[in-house]
Amino acid sequence: MVKVGDMLKIKVPGSTANLGPGFDSVGLAVNRYLELKVIPAAKWSFIPLNEEMLDIPRDEENLIYQVAKRVASSYESALPACSVEVWSDIPMARGLGSSAAAIVAGVELANELCGLQLSMKEKLHLASIIEGHPDNAGASLYGGLVVGLHQEQETELVAVHEVDIDLVAVVPPYKLYTKDARDVLPGYLEYNGAVEASAVSNVLVAAVLSNNWRLAGKMMKKDLFHQPYRGTLIKELSKVQEAAMDAGAYGAALSGAGPTVLAFTAKGKGKTLAKLLKAQFPKCEVDELTPVLEGSIVYYEACTGQVRDSIG
Repeated sequence: MVKVGDMLKIKVPGSTANLGPGFDSVGLAVNRYLELKVIPAAKWSFIPLNEEMLDIPRDEENLIYQVAKRVASSYESALPACSVEVWSDIPMARGLGSSAAAIVAGVELANELCGLQLSMKEKLHLASIIEGHPDNAGASLYGGLVVGLHQEQETELVAVHEVDIDLVAVVPPYKLYTKDARDVLPGYLEYNGAVEASAVSNVLVAAVLSNNWRLAGKMMKKDLFHQPYRGTLIKELSKVQEAAMDAGAYGAALSGAGPTVLAFTAKGKGKTLAKLLKAQFPKCEVDELTPVLEGSIVYYEACTGQVRDSIG
């Protein structure tokens, strides 16, 4: 629990999910972050520290609080009121795990404020219940590359901390909410199609675990689970895939539900690839990203001053 004079800090990485055919199962932590600074207060408040956070709810409607309250209640605990400064460079509704990072932050917040002493597996299961799948939340918690399965009673996850690639994100100038991206997916796949889609996913996982990113890139383009449908909403997908491959990248895939398209290339070649893609997609934001091997971290510092004023 945070004591008067202490400041609780929580830092959670963003993530990319699916890597093409690893739908709702494969995730990778990336170097974009959500950061919280938490001190005791008379009532709950959330104070945005940068423009990306300007539109967040500043009271108990905030997702982080809602998650923390749900976790605390499930352990019959009550959350003490706090003031929370919020900073993030994870873009909202762009497929880089902003909501999953907030969910993980909420789980971590409840764990600290209520002294729950949750294990990593318990945190993962709680976050996956709320998120609905373990890919983004697992990556944000564990760092590195994760492959997971979420079911009602438990969540299983394998974490890999050797990810030797560069990433380039091509971010279209529009948002795409996960609900809208899921609405275009079919209700079911025919048996033969489901078998083929699963085989593609299996080869993707085998390829990344054996560090064969060239083969993984081929599987990204062969995905049958979601990209053929979401590609109708995100015209940049096929164009970025083609441009990335032409430039020598391993491949490209939607980041989560999109609209960000993430290109995967050899270590040390990200800067060159980003320059080429920026020239070809001038209306998009093009950013170099790197995988991060450390997941969410929680620590305390002495509180040396007042909480800062909000932006706007």
